[in-house]
Amino acid sequence: MRVIGVLDLARGRAVHAAGGQRERYAPVTGVAGSPIEAGDAVALARAYIDDLGLRELYVADLDAISGGARQHALIAALTALGVPIWLDAGVSSVDQASRVVELGAARVVVGLETLRSFDALAAICGAVGGGRVAFSLDLRNGQPLTSAAFNGPRDAGPSVLAARAADAGAGSVIVIDLARVGAGVGLDLETIAAVRAAVPRLTLLAGGGVRGDEDLAQLAHAGCDGALVATALGLLSAGAGGQAPG
Repeated sequence: MRVIGVLDLARGRAVHAAGGQRERYAPVTGVAGSPIEAGDAVALARAYIDDLGLRELYVADLDAISGGARQHALIAALTALGVPIWLDAGVSSVDQASRVVELGAARVVVGLETLRSFDALAAICGAVGGGRVAFSLDLRNGQPLTSAAFNGPRDAGPSVLAARAADAGAGSVIVIDLARVGAGVGLDLETIAAVRAAVPRLTLLAGGGVRGDEDLAQLAHAGCDGALVATALGLLSAGAGGQAPG
C-alpha cells in the first residue's frame, strides 16, 4: 500500500483541509509532532520526505481549483525536491496539462470538480500520455461533484464516471470525498470497491477519511493501490518509502 503525503496550497501557504470547507482551512503548523513555520509548504514537504520517508506527494493548488491565480513558483519549488508529485491544479485543458508537466509534476490530476467533458479528458490524455494522467473522482458525501460547465452524465454514479475516465485514457483514478477530508470519519469502502470493479486495470488511489493502519488495510482489501494521507500521517506505522501494512 503506497502512502502519498498531501499538501493543500492556498494563497502561498500549506493549509489543513477539513470537510471541504476551503474558506476555513488554516495554515499547517507541524506534522507528526514536528513543528514548522505556519504554512511553510516546502518545510512540510521536507518533513514528509526526510522525517516520514515518503516518496510521493500529492499537491492540490486550491487557488487554481477555485478559479484563481495559479501558484506556479511554489509548485516549482516543491517539484525541485526530487520526489514524484501528483499535481491537481484545476486542469481542464491541454494547455494547462502541458504547463503542469513543464513544472515537473510526475502526474497531472484532472478533477471531476473542474472537468468540462470526457472529450477534454481524452484530449489531455492524448497530449501528455494517459499514463501521466490521474482522474480525480471528486465526491461530497458520496455524490459526484461537478461544475456548472460540465458537459457529461450528471446523474451517473461514481463507478460509471470512473469507467468513462478509463475509456478516455486516464491511467489512474483517485477517489476522494471532500466531506471526509480531515474529518477522521473513515472511508466509503463500498464506493471504493465499486470503482475498483469498474476500472480493474487502472491504478486506484483513495483519499479522505484515513485514520490509521486499519483503514489502510481495508483499502488494500478493497483493491486500492495507495492512499492520500495528511491528518493521520503521524498515526501510521509506514516505513521508508511510504509503504504501509496491508
